[in-house]
Amino acid sequence: MAPVIKWVFVLVFVAITAVTLLTVLNNHTKDLGWIPENEKLTEITSASFLIPNSNIIAKLRETTHRLSPFVRPQQYFINLYPDLKRGSFIGSVNITIILDTPQSYIKLHSKGLNIIETKLNSSSVTAFPLPVLECWVVVPNEELSAGEYKLQISFKGSLSDKVVGFYQSIYEDSTSHEQHYMATSKLQPTYARLAFPCFDEPQLKSKFKISLTRPSGNNYIALSNMNQESEEINVPTNGFTTVHFANTVPMSTYLVCFIVCDYQSLEPVKSVHGFPLTVYAKNGQTENMKYAQHVGLKTINYYVNYFGIQYPLPKLDLIPIQDFSAGAMENWGLVTFQETRVLYNESNTSIDEQERIAFTVAHELAHMWFGNLVTMKWWNDIWLNEGFATYMEYKATQVVHPDWDVETSFPIHNLQPVQYVDSKRNSHAIVQNVSHPNQITEIFNSISYSKGSAILRMLESLLGDQVFRIGVTTYLKRFAFKNAETDDLWTELQTVTQNTINVKKIMDTWTRQSGFPVVSAIRNGTKLTLMQQRFLSDPNTNSSNDSSPYNYKWEIPITYTTSNNNTVHTFWLTQDEDSITIDISVVEWIKLNHRQVGYYIINYSESDWDLLNNLLKNNVDVLSVADRSNLIHDSFILANANYLPYSISLNMTKYLSLEHHYIPWHVAATNLQILSEHLYQRPAHKNLEKYVQQLLGSIKEDIWNDPSDKNFIQRKRRAVIIKLGCAYGVPSYQKKVYELFKRFVNDKIKPHPDIRDTVYYYGMSQGNDSEWNKLWNLSLNEKERIERGNLINALTASKETLILTKLLQLAEYDSHISSREYLRIIILINRHPFGTQFVWDFLRENWRNLVNRFSLSDGQLGTLIPSVCSHFNTQERIREMNIFFDKYPEAAARNNGRKTTLEVVSNNIKWLEKHEAVISNWLINSI
Repeated sequence: MAPVIKWVFVLVFVAITAVTLLTVLNNHTKDLGWIPENEKLTEITSASFLIPNSNIIAKLRETTHRLSPFVRPQQYFINLYPDLKRGSFIGSVNITIILDTPQSYIKLHSKGLNIIETKLNSSSVTAFPLPVLECWVVVPNEELSAGEYKLQISFKGSLSDKVVGFYQSIYEDSTSHEQHYMATSKLQPTYARLAFPCFDEPQLKSKFKISLTRPSGNNYIALSNMNQESEEINVPTNGFTTVHFANTVPMSTYLVCFIVCDYQSLEPVKSVHGFPLTVYAKNGQTENMKYAQHVGLKTINYYVNYFGIQYPLPKLDLIPIQDFSAGAMENWGLVTFQETRVLYNESNTSIDEQERIAFTVAHELAHMWFGNLVTMKWWNDIWLNEGFATYMEYKATQVVHPDWDVETSFPIHNLQPVQYVDSKRNSHAIVQNVSHPNQITEIFNSISYSKGSAILRMLESLLGDQVFRIGVTTYLKRFAFKNAETDDLWTELQTVTQNTINVKKIMDTWTRQSGFPVVSAIRNGTKLTLMQQRFLSDPNTNSSNDSSPYNYKWEIPITYTTSNNNTVHTFWLTQDEDSITIDISVVEWIKLNHRQVGYYIINYSESDWDLLNNLLKNNVDVLSVADRSNLIHDSFILANANYLPYSISLNMTKYLSLEHHYIPWHVAATNLQILSEHLYQRPAHKNLEKYVQQLLGSIKEDIWNDPSDKNFIQRKRRAVIIKLGCAYGVPSYQKKVYELFKRFVNDKIKPHPDIRDTVYYYGMSQGNDSEWNKLWNLSLNEKERIERGNLINALTASKETLILTKLLQLAEYDSHISSREYLRIIILINRHPFGTQFVWDFLRENWRNLVNRFSLSDGQLGTLIPSVCSHFNTQERIREMNIFFDKYPEAAARNNGRKTTLEVVSNNIKWLEKHEAVISNWLINSI
């Protein structure tokens, strides 16, 4: 055979072999679905004869989602060339890897990419996908010895039809109405593999040298984690420019960021340590980034000082993205935000939205240390990132806005809401085992964020501010540019405490078991007896089979104050004690869990609850704002779980007309809303309305006065009270809101931003068809995201079935309404009790069409049925649900959904049997 013909034959054979292998493996694995946790991949032998070394088959049988710890990336060279309008990209990645031990194959991550060529040290190799594991397997001609290698991969990918990985975002210019295209990325937690083949695990840190190709004209820019070093015009082709960025510090793949867009920027501001902070936004929005820049500058300066560790990159950019699947993302050096979480306009942004923006910016910048500098080894410790960032955002925002009383607001944003979640039997520990990518995504939840931050707050109070700070700084310095676990943090804190307490022993009881304790406090003269038990929202739940390494006991730092003085007393209720009795002096009252710093709730005797209630009515300021809100929260969560009669928790609201801070009002409004939902369309509901109307009627000042001269706390209180009054039908509030609403729809005079959403919603609830049509047209033409959201929410406020039907018909077919907004509209209608019946009828009639449009895997659609049914409280509804589930069993297939959903309704019925008469009698006697 002639040499040329021979080589042609060989090349053809190799090509056919590769294609065959790819086809067989794809066909074999595509229907397997995800492998359950800890289950091994055992069936990939159908292509074994194509693989040079049969031993690889045996090894691949043992393959899981995890990568080898003995194959470590050291340096990535990434080149990406997005075609913005076509929604595709081409790329290449060269990875320097270290093999710590000999390897017969190399496995890395890749998902949804069309890989064109794979080489190892510039030589061709056999390579194939394992789609079931989102992996790409590289098989050399012979076993690789330990050492350094260069892995080179070229690939293509799509930017379209996704909002993770490397993707396309399209927005309309507010002036010219032209469409603009950008390419951006969101890689956390496991989406880097959608952008480029990589070792997509947090502990496999590496440096990244990135190059991006952008259009040369139309003011296009390219941004990445690091500063731009150089650019090549007309490379790789005329009309395009390739931008080269500086090499990064060692970091995890999920923190990499690429952006190509035509945004503008404000003049950078310099931190006290010299690096620039720049904000970007699309045309017309840059001025609305000034507040984020202000918060960012003060925050980053505070963190550098607090941690005593320099920000390690040469620049820091903040940029909003219209199509963004998270609130924000802490990409190192290039932080991305959902627009509503960062754009601020004084004339249009409410005080609530301003607070959320400040918290969001402070949260993401805390990640520059917690998560970026020191990263968890694996996702089971994600709370180290998110819990710390959530806690630190309050410290930083207090510095930016010292008049906001930020520390006092922590419980209403974090501790109290997560306790309702954590009181369910199906809650989970802060630290838990995860392996499947879906499991990883699921733990980005309130347990990791809010409970994580709450136990850190409790720990800091226990150790003292300075000891906590020194321990945290030591932890960050020791593991800088590395990875850590929860126990590493405890070790560093233990050292700085000089062994005065056992940090790990205490904190393991809070991080390695789910739930939290209720502490019963019984006074007998000068004796105080405390007992702990796991708090469950349904104490009748059979939890005897629930396992816990600590038997659902906690190491509890108990704090209290008394009527004698302001001294804060502290002692321990340990996991080894069923109860403890201490001596206290003769006191009129005792308040435990000072400022609600402890992550537990207190149940006093009824006589002590009465004493505390009378205390507030006689002298509202004798207890701190935090303690007042704590008493309201604890009493309602206890009553809801049958630990207390509701008469006690309702008594705690009687003092509210004297309450001058918004936080106790917020807590009361939240819990009264829960009552309202339980009692909706029951006889007691009308009396509940009358009680709240009476409560608000006793407020002395004119709540409708112009808030321009009010401070933050006064503005927040005003907004809470107005919304509460509208929700409970206070006649004067309804009249005023409708007047403001008509001024808006007829004369385009917008109400104050603090109450704008309330005016739109409750105004429309009183409006007519003509006003609804005007509101609909305004929503279609509104480009500002928060304002558009307020208008769409208001459109769902009608109590007329014909109007709601018209809304869903218009929303389904109008080109201005996206599929996501259509589903959101259904959810918003259901959010309010009068819309539940309408949505239930709609879902039963249209379920099959919705499934065909959105699929059963859609998260929002998946929560619709349980959400709707959660309002039900009659046996007739249970009968309707069973008929529906028999017809559409897949509608409640997740997490034993049918059983769980029916249990919720059954519990609602039991709740009424237990509490309705007590609440009804209390209301009758109180109005």
